[in-house]
Amino acid sequence: MPAFAPFTLATQRLQLRALSAADVPALYRMYSDPDAMRYWSSAPWDRLQQAEDYLAAAQAGYDSGDLLRMGMEVDGELAGIINLYSFNRQNRRCDIGYMLDRAFWGKGYMREAMASVIDYAFRVLDLHRIEADIDPRNAASARLLKSLHFVHEGHMRERWIINGEICDTDFFGLLGSDWQAAR
Repeated sequence: MPAFAPFTLATQRLQLRALSAADVPALYRMYSDPDAMRYWSSAPWDRLQQAEDYLAAAQAGYDSGDLLRMGMEVDGELAGIINLYSFNRQNRRCDIGYMLDRAFWGKGYMREAMASVIDYAFRVLDLHRIEADIDPRNAASARLLKSLHFVHEGHMRERWIINGEICDTDFFGLLGSDWQAAR
């Protein structure tokens, strides 16, 4: 992908934007929360430097076009993150990942933000397919993906070892044609 120039997406209640240095404390708060990280693919953060490294990776990804990391802002506060990553240019696909600060759970913010990012990915980035890989115990994440027209496409046993725990993976996929038909 070409480099991502700074841009914002707006929904009824949210702003989606590039991350900045001012987001480091909120990033650390989100990713150091054991409840929010329960089904994540790594252990909760325990150093502020991890948030700074995450921001640096976001900037490098914007510059290279390899990672689009959007901050979700609610009333001026960073409430979550949506990542488009692992772009496969030839096949016009990528993976999607997301994190929501626990203080914002249960309000429909992530669905609203994901719909905007997914629409951008298909319409502007001309992707054909978006994939998600989640812990099968994360029922809220599975419901979110299904509400956005992702299809459960597979299950892999004992794929990850996270913080000493062996975990399975469920795979979901969304085609651009399915997204358009559902809109």
